[in-house]
Amino acid sequence: MIAAVVSALVLTVLAVGIDLLVRSNEHDVAFARTELAARRISAAVRQRTLPSPIPPGAGGVRYLQVVGADRRILNASPAAAGRPPLSAVVPPPADRVREFSRCPASGGGCLTIVAIRVTPTADSSVVYAGRPLPTILSSPILELILAGCVVALTALASWTTWQVVGRTLRPVDDIRTQLAEITVSDLSHRVPEPPGDDEVARLARTANATLDRLERSVRVQHQFASDAAHELRTPIAGLRVNLEDLAMHPQDTDVETAAQAALRSADRLEGIVADLLLLAQIGTGADLAEPLDLTALVESGIRDHQAPSAQNHAIPIRPRLTPRVRVQGVPAHLQRLLDGLLDNAQRHATEAVEVELVSDHDHAALTVADDGPGIPPEDRERVFERFTRVDTARSRDAGGTGLGLAIAREIASAHRGTLTIDDSPSGARFTLRLPLLAPPSDGSPGTR
Repeated sequence: MIAAVVSALVLTVLAVGIDLLVRSNEHDVAFARTELAARRISAAVRQRTLPSPIPPGAGGVRYLQVVGADRRILNASPAAAGRPPLSAVVPPPADRVREFSRCPASGGGCLTIVAIRVTPTADSSVVYAGRPLPTILSSPILELILAGCVVALTALASWTTWQVVGRTLRPVDDIRTQLAEITVSDLSHRVPEPPGDDEVARLARTANATLDRLERSVRVQHQFASDAAHELRTPIAGLRVNLEDLAMHPQDTDVETAAQAALRSADRLEGIVADLLLLAQIGTGADLAEPLDLTALVESGIRDHQAPSAQNHAIPIRPRLTPRVRVQGVPAHLQRLLDGLLDNAQRHATEAVEVELVSDHDHAALTVADDGPGIPPEDRERVFERFTRVDTARSRDAGGTGLGLAIAREIASAHRGTLTIDDSPSGARFTLRLPLLAPPSDGSPGTR
């Protein structure tokens, strides 16, 4: 519809321009031929060589008259003989040539007329030359032709646009149809990808890439839900067994032993639920980030893990920390990430844990390395998956939730950073990279 309206407007403007141009050209040609014939007659009158009757002029100028000052016809062509003067217009001496059109009331068609005063004297005769007005000027035939062309070309442009747009958008309709068939229960379908590299082809490829990510995400969520249900079932079952023993065999059950076992199951259940809630909370903005001194945070974490009350305090931690490394982050989350890395390193270290913090260009790089059995390269990404067990000496210890490294990776991502396992001569080497906090510009207040 829009294409038809635009085409009609453009073609109408073009048709009006053509009409004006053709009419102007025909008008100029008609008057030029009529004036040429009139000037020849005027010259012959002055030279007294004009025959009688006047022969018709060239270019269709059939009406020729010489009219005296008293308005009597002195000479005329056969077509103009016996007719009154072609016009009552008498050019003044100062402007001896006049051009105009005239449509006689008696009919016979309109004429292009040129009047020329033979001499500037008062008793000068006047030569009138006339030719029929061209049909293209005296009738609407040109406008009718142009209107027909506008209608035909508008229809052609509309049909062509419809075909081209339809052929172009047909893949879009196919994409829409395929997307409508995709459901959460079946994400295996993909939209057809047309050949080429136009917008529709790129849209199809982007849609398929999005569907790939969505399918992977849903698959991970399903696996996570299954694993979470399995992990929660174990402490719940243990808690239930202990409570049933107390309820069914109170005389034969050691209350203290059963209570301690139930508390351990409850603690494990509480730990899993707390970790699941933390995973759901990370990156949602529930906790606001703030400028913080990462060096001080690491120093505090090392002191806590070396305290006599710490579980693995016997494994020393050797820090090499660059002072005043500042980042933007949630202190509680980064503390949880650091505690997870230090717990993991101390749990698997043989002699010591190395901790290094440096400023690397625009990032802070924190490395936590142990001298334990290490992690095979093929498992270095899997260990960051939720509830993942790897068949190595570093498998999850009893009492862990299986979510520690997954939480650490999520915290790093939420802080626009990365957490990876790098190559190491011995043991595992975890590297956390976080964007450095930009220093305040001159004149702006510093961060407290």
